[in-house]
Formats: sequence, structure tokens, C-alpha cells
Amino acid sequence: MTDPAHRRPWKKGFEIELMAPRGHSRRDLAERIAHRVGGCVKTVFYPQSEPSLVPGMPVFENLVLGFDILGADGKRVALCVDDLTLRDGLDPQTAPLPGWMRILSDDARLLALVTEHCDPGADIADVLAPVAALFGTDIEHTDGGIAKVVDRADRSIAMVAPLPGERERPCEIITPPYEDDPEDALTALLADAAALGFTLPREAAIHIHFDAAPLCDAVILSRLVDALHGHGAFLRDLVGTNPACVRLGPIADKIVERVHSEAFLGAGWEQARHLLADTKPTKYADFNFLNIAHALPGKHTFEARIFPGSMDAEEILRNARLMEAILVRAVEAAEPAAKDGATWLAALPLSRDDWDYWALRPGR
Repeated sequence: MTDPAHRRPWKKGFEIELMAPRGHSRRDLAERIAHRVGGCVKTVFYPQSEPSLVPGMPVFENLVLGFDILGADGKRVALCVDDLTLRDGLDPQTAPLPGWMRILSDDARLLALVTEHCDPGADIADVLAPVAALFGTDIEHTDGGIAKVVDRADRSIAMVAPLPGERERPCEIITPPYEDDPEDALTALLADAAALGFTLPREAAIHIHFDAAPLCDAVILSRLVDALHGHGAFLRDLVGTNPACVRLGPIADKIVERVHSEAFLGAGWEQARHLLADTKPTKYADFNFLNIAHALPGKHTFEARIFPGSMDAEEILRNARLMEAILVRAVEAAEPAAKDGATWLAALPLSRDDWDYWALRPGR
């Protein structure tokens, strides 16, 4: 295998979960970053989903306000959005801030329509006016600043409401994909957050998205799933997965069974991808195969979600290198993963410094 010191870094992007102090918001962080880079902030809608207790409706679909930081060259520096899993320490009784809203629907396709036609900078009272016009109806206003749109058969399309108390404080920093060493970029983003008093939420995690292109082979993906399924608990202990982090879980049995099947292993990539998609993978697991299964435009990634929250770029990147070594091993090694966690770890293409670090971890 290639020496890790001479291997080009795997293209990857990061999602870093933080919490603004009271009196500040993710918009403040976006504006600070934009000022540092000589860029600007663009308000956008960002999709989120949350579990529903309504029978027959497993999730509520949301659009929340995000803040896209563009550099002087017009390219994304970072995106600051809400994360609905970050709840601890928020006061739901706090009055909503003017202009902060969320849009809800029972159909993500309708929210995609809202994103295409509505202005996230519009006033909450008429932000849905373009969608109402599409359906030939008027906005209906109710108490509490809530407005909704229905079609001519009185079927619900979307509803907008003031953002519940302090929901402006959670902040997930989403970086662009980095092709080279991202240490300087991550260090600067985290320094901006620290300067404003941002901290780690109790539920914090780091999610890392890796370019899925090198994994688009049935045998390679089967090796990867085999390693992550067999050593999932070992990896969680090794990296110190946050026990308060939600929406995690082992790789689904259907995925494990599918990638070991003769049909999958003998398939070309497009057929294998469809076989993987038929297992209905979810992003809410330790490892997210949804994007690679569906070849999502602009997000063709494999996502690792087990890493604990951090405001230390060095720690974040060490975790990223560990995951990258696992991916490289799946691509380059023909032999199956060792059954013993310590033996498997020792075979990963890690630098000596990284190996020394992980060898001394309690999870080892």
C-alpha cells in the first residue's frame, strides 16, 4: 500500500456542531467569518427533518434559515445552519427573535418548491406568497404569527411559524469539500467561533463527508461495510463517540446482507448502487451510505458520523485521517479485515505519529 505520507489527501468536508452563547446566533458567526475573508453572507433555506409522533407521518420536514458565507471570489467558505438535534440548554419559553422562522410541510418535495420560489429574506407574513400563487390560493394567517398555504382542495402545502425560543443559537458549520490539507481553514473557522464565545453542545458531534468516487465498486464497498460492521463498537470506543449524540446506530442488517450477496458482488457499479439503494439506507446511522446509494448531485459522499464534538482542528483532522485510512484499506487491500480490533487497527495505513496516538487510546 502507498505510504500515507506520500498519498494525496482524500477529498472531504466537515460538519461541526456548536452552540452560540445567549445573545448571539449563527448569523453572528457567519458575519464574523465573512468579515475575516472579505466576503459576504447570503441567507438561504436549509432542509431539516425531525421525528414525528403523528401516526403515518414518520418525520416532519422543515426549512430553517441558514447563512452561506461566500468569499471574495464567490466560492463558499462555510455554511452556518441549525441542527434540530441540538436542544440541551435552550429555553423554549424565550420569545422568538424578529425575522427568524421555520417552514414546515409533510412532504419534502413541497419544501423543495418553497426553496425554488420563496425568498428566505422575506417577512414571515408573506414569505409563502409565491407558493400560494402557484396553487391559486391565498395565505391564511392564524394566531401566533403562523401563516399557511393550502391548495384549492384545502390540502396542506406548507406552514411558516416564528422560530421556537433560542433555536437561533445552535450552529452547524458545514465546510466545502477540501481537496488539500484543511488545517488552516478549520483552525480559522473555529477561532472565529471561539472569539464569539461559541461552545460545544452536550449532544455535539463531528460528521465527515468523504468523496464517494473511489468507493464506487461493489467489492470495495463490500469490504468497507464488512470492516465497519465488524469493528463498529471498537471504533466508537476508540474515538470516544459522544453518548449524548442522537441519530446514530449500527449499519443496518439489510445493508450488510446485501453487500455480501453474490448478486451485489458480481454486479457492475450502477447495478450494485441500485441494489444498495433498495435496502433503503438512512443517514441516521454511524455511517451514512444514503448519498452514495443515490448518487446525489453535489453530495456524492460517504459520511462518518461517530466522531465526538470538538473545537480543536488537530483533533478533528486526526479523526479524519483515521477514517481515511479505513477507506484506503478498503480500496487497496484484497484480504478481508482482521476479526480482532487491535490487529485490524495495526494494519491501517496510518502515519507513525497517528499510530502511536491510537495505540495508547483506552478504546484500544
